[in-house]
Order: sequence, then structure tokens, then C-alpha cells
Amino acid sequence: MNSLQIEQLKIIRNEITRFMMKYKFALDEIETKIEILKEEFQALHDYTPIEHTKSRLKSPESIMKKLIRKGGDISLSSIEHNIKDIAGLRITCSFITDIYKISDMLQKQSDLTVLDVKDYIKNPKPNGYQSLHLLVQVPVFFSDRVEKVCVEVQIRTIAMDFWASLEHKIFYKYNKSVPESLLRELKKAADTANALDRQMEQLHHEVQAIKDSDSDDSLLEELKSIQINNRKYELPAGLLEVLTEDQ
Repeated sequence: MNSLQIEQLKIIRNEITRFMMKYKFALDEIETKIEILKEEFQALHDYTPIEHTKSRLKSPESIMKKLIRKGGDISLSSIEHNIKDIAGLRITCSFITDIYKISDMLQKQSDLTVLDVKDYIKNPKPNGYQSLHLLVQVPVFFSDRVEKVCVEVQIRTIAMDFWASLEHKIFYKYNKSVPESLLRELKKAADTANALDRQMEQLHHEVQAIKDSDSDDSLLEELKSIQINNRKYELPAGLLEVLTEDQ
């Protein structure tokens, strides 16, 4: 390989690196948003609807394979136009209602543009798959420009996530040629996971009702302090009196 070819390869490599980095930065932006929402909810409600998050970037090899399947031109602009899930974020919740809370909170972010919503909870896939998918555009601020980058956000319960992980492993093992009997068992498992989600949701509401019925005295003591970053702060009586008068 001569020096000209090496220089051309360097230029191409740098272009691909910049292209992939903008998706990485978009994930960083939205993960920061999720962390802020998580901490805010925990501080105000002593509860967070977000159990954990997991992000991923498609590899250049996976991107190329998908582009070829779609019949797109081999170019970075074609990749950007045809493939919308290069950057992906999965948010796992405890309860189904949490999924819609998080979706609402994200859709209210003024700098996010929601391009598409696919509700596989209200309308599960034939194989039993359930999840809520949001396709959003995230602004990424560079030194000389702002780019809007697509991120696919999947929001699901722990039970939905467990089922999806198991289903993926089975399909990978069988190279997507899964026996019909196993497909039926997978669908039954999806129905069972959904029933568990509904039952746990009901238990959650019952526990919350018991908590809400606690005595006023215990609630009053609890309201005299706040917790920020796992540290408890007692609220000064004078501050409480002044702010109460302003209400």
C-alpha cells in the first residue's frame, strides 16, 4: 500500500469515527436526561420508575449488513437516512405504568423531537414481544455546529426484558429456524410474564394505598426533611414557617 492509499484510508477512517461519535454523544445526552429524571423523581417521590438503563451502538459491520438488507447505497448519508437504530437505549422499569410515565417525561423534553412511537404493549407482536419504542432526535452540540441525531429508546418492564433476552438467545442458537412447538412455548411464556406484570402492578397499588393511609404525625415528621444525593437534610423551622406563610 503506497503513501497515497494510506492517507486516503486515514481520511475515510476519520470520517467514520466522526460519524459514529455523534451517535455516542447523542446517547450520552439522553442518558444524562434519564439520570436527571431518575434523581428528581427519587428526591420528590421517594421512588423512581427507572430500574436501570443500558445503551449500545451498532458496530460498523452490523450497520453495513442492515444497509445491504435494506438495499441502500454504500455511503454515510445513506446509512443515516436508512438506519435509525444505530444508537439505542433500553430503559427497564418495575411496572407497566412506569413505562408510560417515562415516555411522557421524555416526550415533554423541549429539545427532543419524537419521530415515531411504537406501542408493542397495547399491540404486542405475534410472538408475544412487548415493549414501548420511541424514536427521538437528540441535539448534539459540536464546536462548529449542532446536529440532530436519532436514538431508539426501548422502555419495558423487568419481566418483558427477561422474556426478550431469552427469546433472542433461542433464536440465535437456532439461527432463526425455531421449531413451531418452541414458538408456542415462547408465546405462553410471554403471556405469563404479562400476567405477572399485571399482578405486581396491583400489589404495588395496594402497598401505596397502605403507605398513603399512614398517620398524619408520621407524615409531618417525614416532610420536615429532604434527601439529596443519598444525604438527609433537616429543614430549619424558620424556613418552613416563612415558606408556609407565602403559600
